[in-house]
Parts: sequence; C-alpha cells; structure tokens
Amino acid sequence: MITLTPPAAGPLSLPRPFWMLWLGVLVNRAGAMVQPFLSVYLIRVQGFGIGETGAVMAVFGFGSVLSHVVAGRLADRFGRRVTLTGGMLATSASMVLMGAATGFPLVALTAFLLGLTIESYRPASQAMVADLVPPSARPRAYGLLFWGVNLGYAVAMVAGGWFADRGATAMFGVNAAVAIAFAVLVWRAVPESRPAEAAESGAWRLVLRDPLMLAFSVVTTAYGAMYAQAFTTLPLAMAGQGITGVHFGLVMALNGVLIVAVQPLVGNRLSRLDPNRVLAVGAAVVATGFTLTAFVHDAKGLAFTVVIWTVGEIAVAGSIPTIVSLLSPPALQGTYAGLSGMSWSVGAVLAPVLGCFLLPFGPGALWGGVGLVGLAAAFGAAALGGPVRRRARFL
Repeated sequence: MITLTPPAAGPLSLPRPFWMLWLGVLVNRAGAMVQPFLSVYLIRVQGFGIGETGAVMAVFGFGSVLSHVVAGRLADRFGRRVTLTGGMLATSASMVLMGAATGFPLVALTAFLLGLTIESYRPASQAMVADLVPPSARPRAYGLLFWGVNLGYAVAMVAGGWFADRGATAMFGVNAAVAIAFAVLVWRAVPESRPAEAAESGAWRLVLRDPLMLAFSVVTTAYGAMYAQAFTTLPLAMAGQGITGVHFGLVMALNGVLIVAVQPLVGNRLSRLDPNRVLAVGAAVVATGFTLTAFVHDAKGLAFTVVIWTVGEIAVAGSIPTIVSLLSPPALQGTYAGLSGMSWSVGAVLAPVLGCFLLPFGPGALWGGVGLVGLAAAFGAAALGGPVRRRARFL
C-alpha cells in the first residue's frame, strides 16, 4: 500500500539532481516570453489578420499536443537527459527559425516545429523526478516544479512585454538563449536516471491497454477543459461584465502571486496526503471558484473567485504527476507522462470550444456548465483512488 509519510528532512532533503533540474526549469520559464506574446507578435510584427493568427496558433497547439507523446516515448527509449537536452536545443533552433520567418506558410511551419519542441521537457522532467525521488516525496517535488514554473512565468510576463516591443529578434533571441542554458545545465549537472530495464518497443500498446491510466487521462482532460477557461472564455465573459483589460490583468496576477507565496508553505503538508483525495478536493475547489464566477459583476468579485480556484490549483498541481508516476511501471514513466501531458493539452484545446458554446446562454449556463465538468473530474479522481492505491502496491 502507498505510504505517504513525510520525509525525514525538509525540502532540501530532495536530491541534488532534482534541484539542478528545478533550477533549469526556473531559468527556462523565466525566459519563455514567446508563447504568451505569440499572438501579439503575429498581428503587430507579421501583420496577420485574426483568421491567420488563429490558424497559426492552432498549428502551434497541435504541435504542442504531439510533443508530449513524442518526448515521453523518447525519454523512455533514449533517456530522460538526452531527450530533455535535445528538446531544448531543438526549441532554441525553432525559436530562431520562427523569428526569421516571414509570410504565412513559413510562419505556420515554424510555429508547428516550435509547438512540437517547446513542451518536450515536461514528460522527460516528470519521468526524471519519478526516477530520482521516492513516492512519499513526489507530491512535494512536483509541487516545487510547479512553483518554479510559475515563478519563472511571472518574470517572463514582466520582461516579455519589454522585449516584445523591441522586435522579434530580441524576444525570440532571449527565449532561444534560455532554452540553450537549460539544455547545458541539464547535460552538465543532471545524470541520466532512466532505469536499466527501460522498454525498447511496444510501449504505447501497453499504455493504451491500461484502462486505469486511460480513465485517469479522461479525468485530466476534464480538469484541463475547466481550468483553461481562465485563459480562454473568462477574459471574454468579464469584458461582457464591463471589467476592463487593465483590471482583469491585475486580478489575474493574483493567481501567480498566490502560487508563489503559498505553494512552498503547504507543499510538505499536502505531500503527506493521498494524492487522489488531494486531486479530488482540489478539483472540486477549482470548480467552485469557476461556478461562483456566474455572480461576478466587478473586479472585486472576480478577485474573490480567482483566490478560490487558485487555492484548488495549488492542491492539484503536485497530485496529477504523482498519480501518473504511481500508475506507471518504472520503464514507462516517460510514456505515461506523455499521455498525461497530451490529455491536459486536449483539455486546453476543448476549453474554448466548450466556453464559446455556453457563453451565449448567459453566465449561469456558462459557469454552471464549466463547474459541472470540474466536479466530474473531482468525482472521477475520487473513484480512481482505490485502484490507484492497489496498483501502487505492486510497482
């Protein structure tokens, strides 16, 4: 049975390679300014219209969905270290190519390449954590990675606008440079962690025949479809309530501030709990926050709901990769992480479809429907708790 007892020491008891990986993720995300400003770049610099911009973003998203699958399999086949390093070098090259591309066909092609490489570090790093960290400490380790991603993202958002105003060369160049820095740091400071018995072939057949992992992927997709409303339908709905873009941006900044401030304080406590229960409660809290958005009419009300769903997000962050690591055989950590990442990306793709379908029916239908999707994810996570615990006994 899973024994989720706290480790003997504090956070620094995690192995040094983990902290080097964490530092690399922080550096990479601090310079990851192209993705959040990509649509702005396409309109202002490339001169694309809304239709062309949407098409390029869709191609980029399709590449991102595939990247999880490809990188996860490569991490199991050739190793976590080489996959992460190679993926970041490929990201850097894709950044340079896209920054130099002009015209819709070339920009769309380089956007696909960028999408295919930019998320490749995620399944490799998730598998590496599972290799390096014992199960009892994984929720804390994954939570710290989540914290590093958000801390770096806050820096990227502040710096990104400044660099974006100075042209494509600066923005794409900085992003390419930090991707190389991440690759060099991992190659020099993080040893290969792939188990010696890593599977060579047939990995995806094994994963797709795993009903428990497939069921959990549905939970992940549902949660992603709910959570991604924050960056798709929510801005549109709040604009309809008369909340200005400036006020919306300031309120949404609360999300990052709370994550950076709170996550390190609660990570140890959450790591002592059953991850499925943490996920179920966290998803229910996020669902509650989005459901209450139906009653929002001003920035103060929006801030109240953002605080609620951010609290749930902090709980969920470490539990999803922890559960995936418990479901996966050691030799297939990368492949399982890739399927999980793809499931999340599919949910993010479905989010605007769901939100834009419900938006014309009014706030009650929109946020009530989104909340029901989140509650379905919460109930699914709770229902899978027993089978996950039984699976973990034998891995």
